[in-house]
Amino acid sequence: MSGLYRKPDAKLELERSGIAPVLGDLVEDFDAVASAVRTVDAVIYAAQVPFDAEPMIVRRLLDVLSGTGKTFVFLSGTGVLMQRTQGAWSSDVFAEDDDFTPEPFALARVEVEKMVRSAEGVRGIVVRPPVIWGPDDNGPVAQIYRSVAATGSACFIGSGLGAYSNVHVADVAELFRIVLERGRAGATYHAVAGEIAWRWIAEAVARDLDVPTRSLTLAEAEEVWGPFGALLLSASSRSRDPRTRAELGWAPTHHDLLSEVGEPRLRQLARP
Repeated sequence: MSGLYRKPDAKLELERSGIAPVLGDLVEDFDAVASAVRTVDAVIYAAQVPFDAEPMIVRRLLDVLSGTGKTFVFLSGTGVLMQRTQGAWSSDVFAEDDDFTPEPFALARVEVEKMVRSAEGVRGIVVRPPVIWGPDDNGPVAQIYRSVAATGSACFIGSGLGAYSNVHVADVAELFRIVLERGRAGATYHAVAGEIAWRWIAEAVARDLDVPTRSLTLAEAEEVWGPFGALLLSASSRSRDPRTRAELGWAPTHHDLLSEVGEPRLRQLARP
């Protein structure tokens, strides 16, 4: 098993995990990446690059693999399903093949998903996890603790009833193992273990730290979390995974995102 890296610390992390490090850069040193891709049986794309650059990069990778029948698994996310609800509840919940209207910022990502699923001579598969949580994550629970440091309160936006589905990182890793083994070419798979409203996270953090909760306007939230963070924490993105469970037999074993509440590393984030 090989892993792509650009920075020395990433190389050390790969080596500690028993993964052979491969130096390369999808933008600056694509030839090195292409050479590595030609030597493997399957590629998992989990790179973080600007959305507008992603279609070009993935197209080049698929061109390298074209006609080989090799597997290309693209890590997307249910952010493509996101609805701007300003913190309010949405009754919409999306399965793998349901129609949806993507956010403008996600249009390039949706384009890539279609490209992967329709790639010729490649076993292209898309995996869309929701919010991923687990050891050392910087997800929604961490962000609520950070809001305590900034405001003295555990914050949410508007009514705080906007909700994101979520999944533990270990369950996502297991899903990728199963997808590599028996995922169907052209398929999209979701990975849903739970769902929780932002307000309920804030209330749990408030109980842990004995601080009040506070509703923020979107403008106030941008001061606490920045524009993109405020956008995510004010939105709703609810998903379900009937295909994934029926076709692959995937079943998560971690269901309670609130089990993170009280972790010392998170309490540290609440310090002013």
